[in-house]
Amino acid sequence: MNGLTRMTKIEIVVSGRDAPPIRDLITSSGATGYTSVSGVSGIGHHGQHSGALLFNEYDTLTMLITVLPPESAPALIDAVRHMLAGSSGVMFVAETFVSRPEYFQ
Repeated sequence: MNGLTRMTKIEIVVSGRDAPPIRDLITSSGATGYTSVSGVSGIGHHGQHSGALLFNEYDTLTMLITVLPPESAPALIDAVRHMLAGSSGVMFVAETFVSRPEYFQ
């Protein structure tokens, strides 16, 4: 695709309290980084969530986004699925393309 390299993008939305262990999973999976967005709002299976910070970042939702080479993604996906089995949260996995693959390996 026009000189771009195929990768796997993983987006995880969890409560702020559950974000630190997810961050640990991402970094231990070999990902070279992630983006964390606090105060995510939306509506879903557990109802509506406000993006307003009430007292601290633990009372809101956090979205964590990372990009990995396709061969590295399955282990992280399995670990996140296992973690989400015991709590609320959602994971999105999609094929994506990057212009600087050396940033993700």
